[in-house]
Amino acid sequence: MPATGNHRRRKSSSLTRGFITVTAGGAALALPVIGATTASAAPVQSVATVAKTVAPASAPAKGIAAAKATPSVYSVIAGDTLYKIAVGHAVSGGWQQLYQDNREVIGADPALIHPGMKLTIGAKAAAPAETKPAETKPAGSGSTPAPAETVTYTNDLDGWIKESLAVMAQHGIPGSYDGIHRNIIRESSGNPKAINNWDSNAAKGTPSKGLLQVIDPTFKAYHVSGTSMDIYDPVANITAACNYAAAKYGSIDNVFGAY
Repeated sequence: MPATGNHRRRKSSSLTRGFITVTAGGAALALPVIGATTASAAPVQSVATVAKTVAPASAPAKGIAAAKATPSVYSVIAGDTLYKIAVGHAVSGGWQQLYQDNREVIGADPALIHPGMKLTIGAKAAAPAETKPAETKPAGSGSTPAPAETVTYTNDLDGWIKESLAVMAQHGIPGSYDGIHRNIIRESSGNPKAINNWDSNAAKGTPSKGLLQVIDPTFKAYHVSGTSMDIYDPVANITAACNYAAAKYGSIDNVFGAY
């Protein structure tokens, strides 16, 4: 009789902690879910976490554009012109657009701005453009566009100064009504045909002429396009003299004596 022995239960291999699945290709070993808890298992990411990682971090472009389009209020200071303000604030459309945006404040003459006046910059840019549906009009009912408004100036000292200021604004030449008027009264008493035949310039053959008493070489050098080539023309004389004063003194407003 064979001796009775103690039989030890064999340890199950860690492999047997899986389970066997049968597929069309034969048996396959499937690992249990518990295996994912080992140190080598990769963490599981939720769908929400993955979505966040691919979301763009930058703000929408429309939000940035809207921030840039916010209008601001500018207070006019001495020596300002619409051209100077438009360039300094990079106004789209230039001084003409700045004038249109503030026409109710400035009035009919774009050259007449004064210190302390409040101008809105970027007023039109803040509102999004609206697209209106095309209107259907019956035949023969076409409308005629309204003619552009024409600014007229009186043929006197007041009108000459205002017209010159309008030309100066177009060319970025600084100067104010009061500064121009003060110098005209001192130089010629408001006489556009005034001529100085007795000073050192006259002795050299180039007498001072016109409202702001400029000599021919200076008038030609600082003449502003769009004005007359006649040195006695009031608007041409004022504009050329102010152009010269801006180059030498910064503005006609800084001139208080012979220049």
